[in-house]
Amino acid sequence: MTAPSPAQLVARVWNLAHVLRNDGVGYGDYLEQITFLLFLKMADEMQGQPDAPQVPEAYRWDKLSGLTGAALETQYRHTLEELAKEEGLLGVIFRKSQNKINDPVNLKRVVSLIDQQQWSGLGFDVKGEIYEGLLQKNAEDVKGGAGQYFTPRPLIDAMVEVIKPTPGETIADPACGTGGFLLSARDYLVKHYNLDQEERRDLKERTFHGTDIVDGVVRLAAMNMFLHGIGGTTTPVERADSLAQQPAKSVDIVLANPPFGVKGTLVELDPEGNAVRQQQSYARTDFTAKTGNKQLNFLQHILSLLKVGGRAAVVVPDNVLFEAGAGETIRRRLLHDCDLHTILRLPTGIFYAQGVKANVLFFDRHASGEVFKTSRVWVYDLRTNLHFTLKTRQMKATDLRDFVAAYHADDRDQRQESERFKVFTLDEVLARDKVNLDIFWLKDDTLEEGSDLPAPHLLAAEIVESLEAALEEFRQVSDELGDSVSEESVAAVG
Repeated sequence: MTAPSPAQLVARVWNLAHVLRNDGVGYGDYLEQITFLLFLKMADEMQGQPDAPQVPEAYRWDKLSGLTGAALETQYRHTLEELAKEEGLLGVIFRKSQNKINDPVNLKRVVSLIDQQQWSGLGFDVKGEIYEGLLQKNAEDVKGGAGQYFTPRPLIDAMVEVIKPTPGETIADPACGTGGFLLSARDYLVKHYNLDQEERRDLKERTFHGTDIVDGVVRLAAMNMFLHGIGGTTTPVERADSLAQQPAKSVDIVLANPPFGVKGTLVELDPEGNAVRQQQSYARTDFTAKTGNKQLNFLQHILSLLKVGGRAAVVVPDNVLFEAGAGETIRRRLLHDCDLHTILRLPTGIFYAQGVKANVLFFDRHASGEVFKTSRVWVYDLRTNLHFTLKTRQMKATDLRDFVAAYHADDRDQRQESERFKVFTLDEVLARDKVNLDIFWLKDDTLEEGSDLPAPHLLAAEIVESLEAALEEFRQVSDELGDSVSEESVAAVG
């Protein structure tokens, strides 16, 4: 009998999600339960191997797989509760875990689905491909909000390709989501270098560092790394607020797409008893500017995280390039302390968070000094007159091929200007109002009266994305105010 392909396994595992959906189990919850059960099955298959996860005997797969009915549900619930108390990888995977499949019949179906496949016999790449397929499916469930953690893989791969990680370098993502940047860097190193035994051990144990503030996302990232052969009894991914404190160690490379929005808000009452919304900034001595803007704070954090001589590729929304006040202060610091050599203007329609206008900043960290380390900034416009959507016109690797070639990662002095790639001197940049880095020069055909407009379905898609983005911003403000008021009420009662 022919073994199923990764695509067939993804389809087989995901088809069951549709059945469970009818019983009230959301796609995100289903993926989480798959993570728990798949981990237990693989840990059982790996017993006796070096670096195999050490699951206590009372909660191993064989104590679960043979049960049915209420006994299965009880054993599974106890397993999740007890493994959440463990240290290392087990604690990260099972932190705050709960059984979301309350019907024992459906739980048995999922257990049987996992049990019928020998997962440890599959190569790391195959297992990882299957799991990433499930993450992709979950990200497509836009209504569930899962896509906010998902950066298009072609963009991730292009960023890694031009950064060119080398064996022995440390690589971090302080907002790692499900681990896409770290795993793309891992794939690049495996593909481009004939790693010896020590380098492979280094790749497994010391190369990567990922952080995220959301428990469920950290769980998915840890599992994703585990299935790609990164970590063992421990994991390079941790649950923490990256912005809360200055990093203890610096790294060679940062690859990141930090979350958009503002830090949590405080609410206090004015003399009339009305709620007043206040932005809360981080109290860090290494931050040049105090602001509630998450992207600006992540940019400051990344400057602290990078070693001198280190390099970064970071996705940021447009406001980071032109926002006044703290934004201008941080942009000046970026130009002064780093060589901000490249900005990639991204098209709309490529993120699951709709309507986002974003860019990638590429920069190298230098030692502090009197002079600006940036001498010129190259801007590649991949946005103007280019139209993408998630369903009818997805971004592909070929769409980034010209940028990767024009970047000249091996020797940036070989760059040449083109229609979409222009260079600006430091003096030209500093002369712009508030050091505005939102630089563009191409004529937008959609703004020209009588010009050829994009196809109606593309226009409609862009309108929908813009409206959804606006609604999402209102939801965030509403949620922040609601959470803050609730916390204030609890504090008052206490």
